[in-house]
Amino acid sequence: MVFRLEAERAHALSLWALRTRMAMLVMPPRRVPPPPGLARRLWGLDFAHPLGLAAGYDKNAVAIDPLFDYGFAFVEIGGVTPRPQPGNDRPRLFRLAPDRAVINRMGFNNDGLDMVAARLAARRRRLAGAPVGRRRPVFANLGKNKTSEDALADYTAGLARLGSLVDVVVVNVSSPNTPGLRDLQGRALLTGLLSGLMAARDGGIAGEARPPILVKIAPDLDDAGLADVVDAARDAAIDGMVVANTTLARPDSLQGRNRAEAGGLSGRPLKARALALTREVYRATGGAMPIVGVGGIESARDAWDRMAAGAGLLQLYSALVYEGPGLVARIVDGLNGRMIAEGVRDVGEIVGTAA
Repeated sequence: MVFRLEAERAHALSLWALRTRMAMLVMPPRRVPPPPGLARRLWGLDFAHPLGLAAGYDKNAVAIDPLFDYGFAFVEIGGVTPRPQPGNDRPRLFRLAPDRAVINRMGFNNDGLDMVAARLAARRRRLAGAPVGRRRPVFANLGKNKTSEDALADYTAGLARLGSLVDVVVVNVSSPNTPGLRDLQGRALLTGLLSGLMAARDGGIAGEARPPILVKIAPDLDDAGLADVVDAARDAAIDGMVVANTTLARPDSLQGRNRAEAGGLSGRPLKARALALTREVYRATGGAMPIVGVGGIESARDAWDRMAAGAGLLQLYSALVYEGPGLVARIVDGLNGRMIAEGVRDVGEIVGTAA
């Protein structure tokens, strides 16, 4: 029924169903705690298992807790820009069902920092007396406004408003749908941007909060570009990397009728490149910088492979379009089953074994 709707309309409907809890009636979530061997601890934060939701689905922080109910260990909201913006013209979201892929050119459409901060603050107040187990990590993906000429000011504004309301901040310099954004991945510009953000954080711009700062990179970087990004991340001493965003590449194998649409391609066709890039980043950093692996993950095998390549945490989004929210539990169960079969007691033991 959902697939009879235009893609962005279906997206909006699914968020409405989550927000109103109608989704729970149609697809009740499974409420079984994950095995303790799947738990992860990074940046002083506890994750029940490695699998989280990538940015782009809940841009405006309207369905965080229902998403946690479906089993995600962490949720990334955004991308959020300082001022609200409508994004690019519609249509701008396209399914490629034969390829298990999605193309989007959304353009950071979001409600802006004020509205998103208000929702996060209200949620924090609601959870103030909740058991520790309900306080699961929330990431915020930060972007810059399309017309902004001062990227550092935009990202600093995001850090100032959301840094005390979330657990991790992700600096998105790799969306292909905001003109000039990917230029920020050059070494000099990226070092200046990340160093400025780290200094602002450590200087108390978000009050007493000192959220880890990660940078999300593009899968389309060549060897020199990747070296620049890794060097900039090291120079700024940031806390981790998200590998990787959507791609502008169009493999010859694409069959979906929307394959010629402009925008970032995600899902199964991105899998091989995102896996290889994860391995390259892990090697380049000597495993010293935590990696969040995203792009084409749709099974327990994919999750295992991405962690073996060097990812300490994982994210998915596009696969949910085709597999539904039950995919989270299936991947968690599959990871646990393979760990038992191979005698692995702690999922962290997998990280980097095939890098």
